[in-house]
Amino acid sequence: MNFVPHTPQEIKAMLQAIGLESTEDLFSDIPENLKLQRELDLPKGLDEMTLRREVTSLSQENIHTEDYINFLGAGAYDHYRPSIINHLISRSEFYTAYTPYQPEISQGTLQSIFEFQTAICELTGMDVANASMYDGATALAEGMIMAVAQTNKKKVLLSSTVHPEYREVLKTYAWAREIEIIEIPYTKEGSTDLDFLDQTLTNDFAAVIIQNPNFFGKIEKLKTLIDRVKSTKALSIVCADPISLGILEAPGKLGADIVVGEGQSLGMPLSFGGPYLGFIATTEKLIRRIPGRIVGLAKDQHGKDGFVLTLQAREQHIRREKASSNICSNQALCALTAIIYLSALGKKGLKEVAEHCISKAHYAQKVLTQIDGVELAFPQGPSFKEFVVKTKEDIACINDRLFQAGILGGLDLGRFYPELKNHMLICVTEARSKTEIDLLKQVWEGLA
Repeated sequence: MNFVPHTPQEIKAMLQAIGLESTEDLFSDIPENLKLQRELDLPKGLDEMTLRREVTSLSQENIHTEDYINFLGAGAYDHYRPSIINHLISRSEFYTAYTPYQPEISQGTLQSIFEFQTAICELTGMDVANASMYDGATALAEGMIMAVAQTNKKKVLLSSTVHPEYREVLKTYAWAREIEIIEIPYTKEGSTDLDFLDQTLTNDFAAVIIQNPNFFGKIEKLKTLIDRVKSTKALSIVCADPISLGILEAPGKLGADIVVGEGQSLGMPLSFGGPYLGFIATTEKLIRRIPGRIVGLAKDQHGKDGFVLTLQAREQHIRREKASSNICSNQALCALTAIIYLSALGKKGLKEVAEHCISKAHYAQKVLTQIDGVELAFPQGPSFKEFVVKTKEDIACINDRLFQAGILGGLDLGRFYPELKNHMLICVTEARSKTEIDLLKQVWEGLA
């Protein structure tokens, strides 16, 4: 929306209406020694036409996935967004919605959150889900806090195949709560080391945290992992890619206690890193440990269905020391985006998206490993839409060459795993075409 400033005459009329001489009088209660006492060091104002031209010019210095072919993933993914999403979420009753404290006037917002919760339960195979988690990293941290509170234990096992930035967030939360985190190394296949898990896991641990598919794109032996956790008193926490759940078995059906994840791939744009959408789901046994808010379906005095906020401890807003969490912001617009995306695709459509991701990623593996000096880093075991290649050439040089050709290459894993120097994490979603994958190969080997 354009900003239309007040004219000097309008400002004068407004000041006269409230009995003031100047705008400075509005700040008369502020001591003079706290005021700047000079004009702000800003350029002079521009007329609307010049300003629009200036801002447009600045914005065009950014690049985005409509201009570049994107093979970069690592937690934020370039999936196709059906046009119906923007058409619906742009309606004013959605994008101005605040936290629905008054159910009698918030039935639409409450129903959209309820539908989102239901979809997350269907995807994850869990009994209950909430709304208004900030992102995947903090949702995972909240899951860890749930497990610690439930078991009254202060030790957690964390797979090193969990997203590195998620692990850093977990460590920050753990430091503040004096939780000890022990990392499980990964094997030469790029998956969680089950032998280390067996040797380390005891009844002293609150939880074991796993990502599936993991950060390297590998599909973990999730049932085996969960079964081994269940042999102790620890809880199993799974960080899942929601798109993968269109084709993989739901973690809840495999026995997981808490399932979390990042919902950005469910219809949200990359958008320079946010806002995104964390989700968290759990069993009925842990329902009172879940943070945030839950929308429930009830009956009014006339017997009609109605939606209400339920199981929301008031301490979350006014008594922080007693709260299960201090997450309070409303993420309803992001949750609405996710439920529109899932509704538009349906079960069949989500499965097809997941299948396209797998088939295109495997085609990319095949053609890239035809390049001299490029090989799969973890050739054993299944993977989803991401995979790791090992190269003889420096990753920065490869990515620079790709960038000059309008291609965003993969992530240099040496940034997070020093032992993986010259290893690149590549992502291929359903949005990539065979032509684009072939072009990636040609530019990579210097033929285009």
